Amino acid sequence: MSSVPFNSRRFVTGPDGTPVSMSDLPPSGTQRWVVRRKALVVCAVRGGLLTVEEACERYRLSLDEFMSWQRMSVAHGMMGLRATKLQDYRKAEAIEDAKSSIVRDGTTDGV
Repeated sequence: MSSVPFNSRRFVTGPDGTPVSMSDLPPSGTQRWVVRRKALVVCAVRGGLLTVEEACERYRLSLDEFMSWQRMSVAHGMMGLRATKLQDYRKAEAIEDAKSSIVRDGTTDGV
C-alpha cells in the first residue's frame, strides 16, 4: 500500500495510460455517465486522487453504484462499464449465483 495520503497526489494513471489530474475528472454535476467518465472516476479512486467517499459525494453516487463500476472495470475492462454490458453482466452473475446455490443446497427453490 502506498504511503502517499489521499488528495496529495497530483496525477494518477488514467484508463488509457495517460496522466489524470483533478481537472481532468468529470464535473461534479455530471448526470450522463459514458464509459470514459466512469473509467476516469474509477482510476482516480484506485490511484488515490479521490477517496470512495469523496467520489460518491462529488458525483452523487451510491456506494453500490460506484462499487459496481469498480467490479465491472476489473472483471471486464472499460467495456464492462457500458450500461448495456452492466445489465448483461449483472444477469450473468445472478444466473451463476442461482446455479451455485442449487449445487450448494441441492434445491431449486426460487429458480
